[in-house]
Amino acid sequence: MKTWKIGNIRTLLKNSLLAVVKGEFLLRLNVGRYFVHIMYVFLLMAASIWLSLMIEDSMARVEKNKAKIRELEIANSQLVFDLAKCERRSEVEARLEEMGSKVTEPDKPATIIGR
Repeated sequence: MKTWKIGNIRTLLKNSLLAVVKGEFLLRLNVGRYFVHIMYVFLLMAASIWLSLMIEDSMARVEKNKAKIRELEIANSQLVFDLAKCERRSEVEARLEEMGSKVTEPDKPATIIGR
């Protein structure tokens, strides 16, 4: 029975690291016949990661656009309120007085002029 020493573990790690750097790690493990499958799984994982990043980016844009829409709805509500306020009779009279106009509300109803 062979006993493991720290030097043996260091040599094993060194050899494994060099094999990974040189690209020989899978060949040393004798899994060359599964190379196509390993590449297929790698491509599937890369596509999955890329797709999830694209989805996350799209969701971030959706949230940002929702915030913009909320702000625009608030601005639109304020403009509608201001417009409705300007249509009131008292507001129109006050603005006419500010501008120095002599136009006022009629005192008696309009008369029909005959033909």
